[in-house]
Amino acid sequence: MKNIPDRTDTSSADSSDRVCGPACSETGSSNRKSPKSSLWSGFLVPSFSVFDTHGESRSCPKKNQETSLRNHGWIAAVKRVMNASSMRRLHERLLGYKSNISNSISDIWLLGVCYKICREEPSQEAANTNGYAAFSDDFCSRILVTYRKGFVSIGDSKYTSDVNWGCMLRSSQMLVAQPVDQDYIKILEMFGDSEDSAFSIHNLLKAGEGYSLAPGSWVGPYAMCRTWETLARRNIEENELEAKSFPMAIYVVSGDEDGERGGAPVLCIEDASKHCSEFSRGQVEWSPMLLLVPLVLGLDKVNPRYLPLLAATFTFPQSLGILGGRPGASTYLIGVQDDKVFYLDPHEVQQAVNISRDNLEADTSSYHCNVIRQIPLDSIDPSLAIGFYCRDKDDFDDFCSRASELAAESDGAPLFTVTQTRNSPRSSNTNMDQETDTFEAAADDDAEGSAQDDWQLL
Repeated sequence: MKNIPDRTDTSSADSSDRVCGPACSETGSSNRKSPKSSLWSGFLVPSFSVFDTHGESRSCPKKNQETSLRNHGWIAAVKRVMNASSMRRLHERLLGYKSNISNSISDIWLLGVCYKICREEPSQEAANTNGYAAFSDDFCSRILVTYRKGFVSIGDSKYTSDVNWGCMLRSSQMLVAQPVDQDYIKILEMFGDSEDSAFSIHNLLKAGEGYSLAPGSWVGPYAMCRTWETLARRNIEENELEAKSFPMAIYVVSGDEDGERGGAPVLCIEDASKHCSEFSRGQVEWSPMLLLVPLVLGLDKVNPRYLPLLAATFTFPQSLGILGGRPGASTYLIGVQDDKVFYLDPHEVQQAVNISRDNLEADTSSYHCNVIRQIPLDSIDPSLAIGFYCRDKDDFDDFCSRASELAAESDGAPLFTVTQTRNSPRSSNTNMDQETDTFEAAADDDAEGSAQDDWQLL
């Protein structure tokens, strides 16, 4: 079996269908400091990405047990998904059936990677182009976490399934799983469905008790973000380096007074540095960091002024997508094309699977999706959370630069702002109306919005 390098240089692997970076104007170009590279580069197609990560390119490592563990299972699982996806597309063509995917030839952005849709002839459907095939491969490679049944009961409860209430938990697991830099089986093991798995639904519910998380109850994006922060802090305090080591620092970007009125959420660079120091116990100056930005951008729908800003976040090299979806039904939004967003849906009920490094033959195909779905961006619930992953200090600085530019272009209503210290003046301000953190539809507001911004300071 062909080995997959931990990191590869995308400068030689990128085709004209895939562009890593913030712009798609020039074929194969990139102005990013740290291009995302694929663990799958050269295995299926040059433009196929499984885990796009940040950092300097490295040479292909020698064959060893760790590399074998990374490759084994992932290749088999994704090949099964890809084969099923290919057969589904063939079946649709033969029957003349068309999915809900648009025939647009606009660029597709998937977690910071741009896929160019170029027809070879005018009559060619967009879904049959090489660019769309490359996007589809990347989409199917992303880890999917869904409702499960038949797992060990959660705590002292009798719940052995999270059907009908665990969608936000599952969506958040998908977001956090994307940047984890471990071998494939190890990643799935970390997100398994038992207390032995570091990031299981069992441990998330335990960590979120202070935010009213409980088996059988829905949870909003803000409480979900704080729960991950709590889980990370407990892992650091317990110092269980082998069994439950958290792979990155977590910084929940919120307002000045964390729940009081006062403006857009503020990313404070000094606070980020403090989080890194606490995460590493002062051993390194900077560490990998997961940024979570919980927001409420309207009442029953997203205020239209924020839609272009949300779409723009998918073009950030550090993008991890959005926890969002329709009211009462959380999904994981991972890409955008025109005015529609692509998403992974956690609502399919599947049997719990025992994944471990001792069972490399386990069927892991249920952790991938071969059905590409999209919804209008303006239909998503206004209660959401945006995720970003910064691999190192340079990556964080690049992110802050992009975020500041986006805030400057927001016409006074940014998603969030960036400042050096808590006492620094922010680049822009906006008034906010405090609301409760919920993933259910709120009362009706004006159809076209009003002069005042619909916000929740989190």
